[in-house]
Amino acid sequence: MKQNRICFISRNYYNLTSAGNKAKTDNEDTLTEMGAINLGLHRTVNNSKILAFFLDLVGIIRACILLQKNDILFLQYPVKKYFSFLCYVARMKGAKTVSLIHDLGSFRRKKLSIQKEISRLSHSDYIIASNENMKGWLQEHGLEKPIGSLGLFDYRSSSFHEPQVPSSDITTNPTVVYAGALNMRKNSFLIELTKSLNTWNLMIVGNKDGLQGLKYNPHITYRGFLPSEDFIAHIDTNFGLVWDGDSLDTCSGEYGQYLKWNSPHKVSFNLRAGLPIIIWKEAAVAPIIEEEGVGFAISSLKELDAKLQNMSPEVYLEMKENTTAMAKKLNEGYFLKKALADSLDFFSK
Repeated sequence: MKQNRICFISRNYYNLTSAGNKAKTDNEDTLTEMGAINLGLHRTVNNSKILAFFLDLVGIIRACILLQKNDILFLQYPVKKYFSFLCYVARMKGAKTVSLIHDLGSFRRKKLSIQKEISRLSHSDYIIASNENMKGWLQEHGLEKPIGSLGLFDYRSSSFHEPQVPSSDITTNPTVVYAGALNMRKNSFLIELTKSLNTWNLMIVGNKDGLQGLKYNPHITYRGFLPSEDFIAHIDTNFGLVWDGDSLDTCSGEYGQYLKWNSPHKVSFNLRAGLPIIIWKEAAVAPIIEEEGVGFAISSLKELDAKLQNMSPEVYLEMKENTTAMAKKLNEGYFLKKALADSLDFFSK
């Protein structure tokens, strides 16, 4: 029996530094490694919107021509302008579509209504939600198509981290890193942290000018912007922190609450750097972090003092070993390969 072709459509990217673009190009690389066929043009990076529009359009047209009966067309949602059209063309040509959700416009950005988004996603034959929480949300809101779950986004990198921080540091001088684009809407909780931190150390990687009101604190150091490859290869801290909003007690605001449903690329980035994760207990990926033993979840940042002080070197060393194994999985595209295999199993039934 002839095996179904797995196909995808590469496109022009504005840059490869944003989390969304990095996740999508990593997935393209994993698909290529699996033998999938790019029906579009070769991937390009160009910040001209006009050129990008025409390159993407030509790629879409080429893909529609080359798509064959029984193909499995893998789409990375949202697909600007063309998602419903591509699903329609695939159906007309006897192909199937599998759509991986990176972001839902009806959540944080409120770019369309929930009903409109569910209707749009319903054009695809199979949906891969970012995680189990998102899968449940989609089902609760009426999506009747088969839905799988990714779990974590993979993170491919040529760099590997050689740990230099002794595990005993966890009991005497623990250091947590928070990395990201700093701004008042997303991470103003850091301002509160600078006022109260006194038992563990925090390294902030990012442009602190985005946060007005940061106080001097001897337990906090600022590294400024650090390229992702340098971060992965050289960052030497005990944990990576994933937290959003303006409060130490919970993850608040549109970014903080979004953690209940999305799979943050920042989680994968920190794990890929060999850093166990500290994350909000209500985050969608918190169960994965704890089940895999690659970090722990807390309800409030005020819990961290006791949590870190009571952690034994043996427990921490086990977390580091689990994280090293997870970093290898992320670099090999483990989560996408598994989710795609589940979709193919569904179609073969």
